[in-house]
Amino acid sequence: MEKKNKNRIALKGGTYSLLVTLIVLAILIVVNVLASILPGNLTKYDISSTKLYSITSNTKAVVNALKKDVKIYWIVQADKEDDVIENLLEKYESLSDHIEVVKKNPDVYPTFTDKYTSEEVPNNSLIVECGDKNRYISYNDIYVTQTDATGYSSSSSFDGEGAITSAIDYVISDKLPKNYVLEGHGEAELPETFSKQIERENMQTESFSLLNEDKVPEDADAILIYAPTSDISAEEKEILADYVANGGKMMVAAGPTENGSLTNLYSLLSDYGVETTDGIVVEEDREHYAFQQPYILLPDLQSSDITDPLIEENYYAILPIAQGLTVKDTAGRVTELLTTSDTAFSKKAGYNLETYEKEDGDTDGPFTLAVSIDADNDGQIVWFSSSLFLEDMYNSYSSGANLDMGMNALSSLVGERDAVSIRSKSLNYNYLTIDESTSSLLKTMMIGVFPLAFIVTGIVVIVRRRRKNEKG
Repeated sequence: MEKKNKNRIALKGGTYSLLVTLIVLAILIVVNVLASILPGNLTKYDISSTKLYSITSNTKAVVNALKKDVKIYWIVQADKEDDVIENLLEKYESLSDHIEVVKKNPDVYPTFTDKYTSEEVPNNSLIVECGDKNRYISYNDIYVTQTDATGYSSSSSFDGEGAITSAIDYVISDKLPKNYVLEGHGEAELPETFSKQIERENMQTESFSLLNEDKVPEDADAILIYAPTSDISAEEKEILADYVANGGKMMVAAGPTENGSLTNLYSLLSDYGVETTDGIVVEEDREHYAFQQPYILLPDLQSSDITDPLIEENYYAILPIAQGLTVKDTAGRVTELLTTSDTAFSKKAGYNLETYEKEDGDTDGPFTLAVSIDADNDGQIVWFSSSLFLEDMYNSYSSGANLDMGMNALSSLVGERDAVSIRSKSLNYNYLTIDESTSSLLKTMMIGVFPLAFIVTGIVVIVRRRRKNEKG
C-alpha cells in the first residue's frame, strides 16, 4: 500500500513537472513570436564601445521632421547583406513612416543603378531618393579606410549614419547653404578632403571675384577666403567690411606670405581690435610644437562652440607657418579660439629665417592664432592665421582635428544643422595592455585559484548531500 502511494505521488509530481514545462515552453514560443513582430529598435541593444549599432539624436531630429517620402534602395545580392548596414536601415525605417527601404538585387535588376550613377556599384551600396533628387552612396563611402601621412598605418571607420542622414537631408532640402570662395589673389584651391567634406555636409561652393563685382552675391550664406598670396585692394576690403557689418559671414585662412604683406586683408581684423604681427610664429615650449619643427604649432584650444568638440575628445589642432595675432578688443566682440604658450615669439625674418633662436627685431608673444568675431547685425568672422592648416597632410597629422575645426567654423557661420554634425565611428580595436606581474597574477587566478575553488565547492556540496541522505 505504501509503495502504491509513493508511485501515485511520483506520478502526480511527474505530471505536474511536465505541465509546468509545457506551459513555460508555450510562454517562450509566444514571447519569441511577439518579439519577431516588434521593430528592431525595441528588441536589439547596442553594447559596442563606439555605439556602432545606434543612431544619434541628430539623425532622429532629421528623420522625425520628414514630411516627404524617401526611398532608400539597398543594392545587394541575395544572402550577401551586411549585418551592420541592415541593422542601421531597420532603425531608419522604424523611425518614420516616410522612409521605405527597398532591396534591389543587381543579379535580378542589372541596369537599375544606371540612371543614378555611371560608377561601378559595389555590393551593399545605397541610393537615397526623394522626388527628382537622389544621391548614390557607395559601399566604399560607408566603410572608410584612411592611411596616415607616413603611409605605414591606416584606420577604418563606419560612416553609414553620416552618409545616409546627409543624403536624406540633401534630397528633401529645397535650399542648401551656399559658400562663395574668393579668387583673384593667388588663392590656393580648397584641399581635397576639406572640399569633399563641404559637399558631404550639403553645402554648395562657387568661386567669385570682387575685381568685376561691386558687392558680394546676395545668395551668399558665407564668404570663404583661403590662402591668398597677394593682398586685396582697398575697394575690395570696403566691400567685405560692409558685407560683414550688414550681417554677412566670412571665414578666412590667411597666414604669412613669402612676398609682400596682406595689409588690406588684415585691416579687416584691425577694425575689431585684432592686430597682426609681422613674421612667423615659433615656439620655445617643446609641448607646443610638433615634429621638432618650432614653426609647426600645437596651440592651446580655448573654449568655444567651434573648439569644444575637439577639447572634449582630447584632440590637438596643428597650425604650420602661422601669423601672430594680438587681441586688443575692448567691446567684447572677439573670442580667442587658439593661443600659443607664453614663450612663443614671432620671427621677423618670416620665410627667410635662418635660426629658431630669438634675435633682435623679433616680437615677444604670447599670440592668438585663431579668433571668432561678432560684428553688427549678426555678422561674423572666423579667422585662422595659417594658410596651410587644412591641407591634407596636416589634417592627417592631427587625426582629422584640423578638418573638424574648419568644418565646425564653417557650420557655425551658415547655421549648424542636425545633418552635418554626425561623425564616423571607429572600427579599430582598442587593446588592453597590462604589465608582466599583472599578467602572471591573472594566469594564477584563472588557471589555479578559480578551478580549485569550484572543486572545493563541489566536494562540500556532495559531502553535505550524502550526510543529509544518511540521516533521512
